[in-house]
Amino acid sequence: MKMKDLIWAGILVFFAAFLAYGPTREMFVSATSAHPYIMSFIKFFILATMGELLAIRITSGDWKFPLGWIWRAVIWGFLGIVIALVFQIFSAGVSGAIDKGYLPGKGSVLAFAFFTSATMNLSFAPTMMAFHRLSDTLLDIKYEGDGAKATIGEAISRIDWHGFVTFVVMKTIPFFWIPAHTAVFLLPPVYRVMAAAALSIALGGILAMAKRKKTA
Repeated sequence: MKMKDLIWAGILVFFAAFLAYGPTREMFVSATSAHPYIMSFIKFFILATMGELLAIRITSGDWKFPLGWIWRAVIWGFLGIVIALVFQIFSAGVSGAIDKGYLPGKGSVLAFAFFTSATMNLSFAPTMMAFHRLSDTLLDIKYEGDGAKATIGEAISRIDWHGFVTFVVMKTIPFFWIPAHTAVFLLPPVYRVMAAAALSIALGGILAMAKRKKTA
């Protein structure tokens, strides 16, 4: 195992220890409750970027930051803010729908978690994923230096929309995101965004393995 592998793993261990130790866990809970948007930005800025680094490690065999990585991290942080809001909207909406009989499972924590995850991932998630694919492609064009202008039209023309729909939407949503976010919504609300940010690490590995298999 290389030193960079140990550093990456050490950061994850630090986060786990931070949440496991009582006093620091209380600090985390307090900060998340008082400043949900700021904390969501920080969580996704760090953990989602670690997921991207893992994907690069798997596909290239080495740890390296992608070009424009700070902008990519900022975009992840922005998405973290949006996700924090969306979690509140969908959890409250599903709770109301269950209470009024629009969805089954009244009194069931599992039903609440599943329907919240399913409705969110079948409606909001594809839009968010498409936005993120577009922003990543714009940054790729900007930094690859082939003379092309980083425009929306150019980015749209370069995106593999067939792969996006057939793999990202049709496979990762039902087989990864809905089950994973069901587990997330079983957690206390203060830990949900943190868990969602951590899931981006797992997704980075899944997407990298799929890409590696496709090119093999």
